[in-house]
Amino acid sequence: MYYDSWKSLQGLPLFSPAAVARRTDPATSHATAAMAGGVRDNHNKRILEALRLGPGSKDEIGARAGLIGHAVGKRMPDLRRAGLVELTGANRRSASGRPEQEYRLKTS
Repeated sequence: MYYDSWKSLQGLPLFSPAAVARRTDPATSHATAAMAGGVRDNHNKRILEALRLGPGSKDEIGARAGLIGHAVGKRMPDLRRAGLVELTGANRRSASGRPEQEYRLKTS
């Protein structure tokens, strides 16, 4: 499943607006949730673009996308559930020397 343009991603639930504040939360929580959704979508797009260059660990993908590895790691479960990213089964060493799983764009 390789995407040539971001327009093809617009219909996916991953990139659709999602309520992350409860109905009973104050207006400030709803405003923050709306901003967070934009950040989430921006990070997802940057991660997918970085993975177009090839597989990588969270740290490697983050370096390509201009994000920290932790931010990449927070987005990976959603990208995997959406069927856009998969694990390769290989491990790589992080900057601190710990093993990290390797991710790639899902091809089918």
